[in-house]
Amino acid sequence: MAEKEKNSNGTANLGFEQKLWLTADKLRGTMDSAEYKHTVLGLIFLKYISDSFESRKAWLVRETSDSKSQYYVSKDEQRKKVLEDRDEYTSENVFWVPVKARWESIQNQAKQPTIGKTIDDAMDLIEKENPSLKGILPKNYARPDLDKTRLGELIDLIGTITVGGTKSEAQDVLGRVYEYFLRRFASAEGKGGGEFYTVSCIVRTLVEMIEPYKGRVYDPCHGSGGMFVQSEKFAEAHGGNRHSISIFGQESNPTTWRLARMNLAIRGIESNLGDQWADTFHNDKHPDLKADFTLANPPFNISDWGGERLKEDKRWVYGVPPAGNANFAWVQHIIHHLAPNGIAGFVLANGSMSSNTGGEGEIRKAIIEADLVDCMVAMPGQLFYSTQIPVCLWFLTRNKAMKGMRERNGETLFIDARKMGTLVDRVHRELTDADIEKIAGTYHAWRGEKDAGKYKDVAGFCKSAKKSEIEKHGFVLTPGRFVGAEDVEDDGEPFNEKMTRLSKTLDEQFKESDRLEKVIRKNLKELGYGG
Repeated sequence: MAEKEKNSNGTANLGFEQKLWLTADKLRGTMDSAEYKHTVLGLIFLKYISDSFESRKAWLVRETSDSKSQYYVSKDEQRKKVLEDRDEYTSENVFWVPVKARWESIQNQAKQPTIGKTIDDAMDLIEKENPSLKGILPKNYARPDLDKTRLGELIDLIGTITVGGTKSEAQDVLGRVYEYFLRRFASAEGKGGGEFYTVSCIVRTLVEMIEPYKGRVYDPCHGSGGMFVQSEKFAEAHGGNRHSISIFGQESNPTTWRLARMNLAIRGIESNLGDQWADTFHNDKHPDLKADFTLANPPFNISDWGGERLKEDKRWVYGVPPAGNANFAWVQHIIHHLAPNGIAGFVLANGSMSSNTGGEGEIRKAIIEADLVDCMVAMPGQLFYSTQIPVCLWFLTRNKAMKGMRERNGETLFIDARKMGTLVDRVHRELTDADIEKIAGTYHAWRGEKDAGKYKDVAGFCKSAKKSEIEKHGFVLTPGRFVGAEDVEDDGEPFNEKMTRLSKTLDEQFKESDRLEKVIRKNLKELGYGG
């Protein structure tokens, strides 16, 4: 089916994001991708809040002009006053946008050499009028090294994003564009991209497995907020109320923290990401939080996390993490914040499943003996833009015998998904919808959840192992050690007949090889090469 830019109601269709990206990328000139990211995403956010404001204003115009409406206003001057009453907007969770900061005003000045200052002033005005946005919006568009002609072209380009007449339609279209740009920037930035973006197929796998319908959702290293966005999508897709989950997060990178705030605001997602960015280990912004669901993609194998200053920390119940690697500091921080019936799903490097360096093996052993490890999933390679390090998914829970589920005390499910996924280009792989469904479905069947079906071990893919079996493997959690080799289907051909047939085929191939060798040598000799 041919892609279209807009559908019948004026909103952007799939394919529009890619066209927008390709055009925007041409405008950046020599600007570094990491720097250009904030330029573009800041403008997309500005377009969103302006469109949402205008959408609410259009509704007020209709309602105050309709004599049958309860909002009807008889005089034009009174109607004008209502249209510029900030309470009419903020009461509906719409950001108040001053006249000089509205998109129409900015686009009218896009060709002016002062457009950079115009945008910076608009960002300042918006932050002053909306305290929740204070310190979040980028305000460096007036800098001399930013080509103002290209900036004007970028403004005109973003101005072509057409949204429908409701706030939710604006959130959908601009939210999709924002998310698409985040993904493309992560790909363009390579190694640095992993600091703010987790590929969507991993996020979806985590979310589909732990199913955050309602409760407190926590991410201690939230990046651009993708885990939260997917949790909201999951709740809505499964008939839940998006407001039935509460979002808590923390991020140490200031620019990434701002990206997340904008990403969630553009989707109307309320959250508590702390009053500012902060180091999760040294300045926990949610010290008393007990999360029902934890989703995380901690930075892998970081060695400069300041562990030597936290030797006596109360979070290290299962052992002091090595100062040279924060992997098990993240694991224990997540456990510390887990509610009695909570469940956590997070990404770690494969080394976490087997490493004994710096006491990691003893920490892992203690966590296994405490019966906290619910499921381990080995993932295929090439999933990340930022690293080729193979990764795994950990799932932890404090209660393996929750009401309505099969009791799995003393057991852990192992899933080997390394053969799954499809290459989307030469270096990147993605899990398909069917892959995610198979992994999540296997986990839910194992847990014995309603309508999940019956679980069975499948050689080469999944295995339910008891704690005693894990102990025999030295408390190593690598799924490949447990699931065994995949069963080879018997084709029914007797062994002797198969060997006779294969030997005959091999003999024919040897003869053909000899013939081809003679032909090649003859041709080379005629060309003056060879003896």
